[in-house]
Amino acid sequence: MFSTRSGAAKLAVVVVIGLVGLKVAVAVVTGSISIIAQAVDSFLDLFAIVITFLAVGIAARPADEKHPFGHGKVEDIAAVVQAILIFAAGGLIIYSAVLRIITGTTIELTEVGMGVMLVSVVASLFLSRHLRRVSQATDSIALEASARNIAVDVYSAAAVLTGLLVIRFTGLQIFDPIIALLVALFILKVAYDVLTRSFGRLIDVKLSEAEENIIRASIMECAGEVVGFHELRTRKAGNQRYIDLHLVMPKDASVEEAHRLCDELERDMKTRLSYTTVLIHVEPCSEECSQCHTPPRLCKKRL
Repeated sequence: MFSTRSGAAKLAVVVVIGLVGLKVAVAVVTGSISIIAQAVDSFLDLFAIVITFLAVGIAARPADEKHPFGHGKVEDIAAVVQAILIFAAGGLIIYSAVLRIITGTTIELTEVGMGVMLVSVVASLFLSRHLRRVSQATDSIALEASARNIAVDVYSAAAVLTGLLVIRFTGLQIFDPIIALLVALFILKVAYDVLTRSFGRLIDVKLSEAEENIIRASIMECAGEVVGFHELRTRKAGNQRYIDLHLVMPKDASVEEAHRLCDELERDMKTRLSYTTVLIHVEPCSEECSQCHTPPRLCKKRL
């Protein structure tokens, strides 16, 4: 039930709503700026997860007349929005922490705060791991961004818990805003990572070198039938990969042979790289050579 993109997003919404409610209540009771920072971060996580839930639903729609390449980039847009929200959370926490350092306020009932932070650490840990597994299985950038957001809560809640422990046993109230500042810096780092990756997909950055090497390896296995290839272009939208290339074949190859080989290459690439669309343009070899079908010639030419 929770192993699909929409199922994982639903689970995240339920868990984060519970955490937001707990943190807000305890922040009001204790007056801790670090717990308030946690509550704000979780609230933005909730907003981001709702965006993710909507995005994965739209991205899953099949291609149509207006969107012949599908709706995958909606996930990338959702990830960018999440990154912006994380930046906003980090800035708000920094502002509140500096204000607390200037004014100075005593924290009440630190034991209650520690209990809630412990619950937050455990819940966020399991949720982020589950979202990461689903994002890897479905290749969802939006879910991966959500997993990173929740992972931030694991570390930041642990930091707040540590700060409350120090305050409880030493009475040094200054640790509360200091811990909040450290949490904010970590949040900003995560926001930068998410924004860099998702924005790259919006401007059609090519697939990773490892994935392009998989494409090259697939073609190399046809060394006895292919002269070479060029004009390899790749991109990704959401979890959808797009590949197009020019395949050079011997002059004496028939249309039937070229069609069969292209079908085999497409099937192989789709097996090795999930959610892939392949477009192959076939052209004849321009060399005057009678050794088109030999692997040595292949290695010396274009591959």
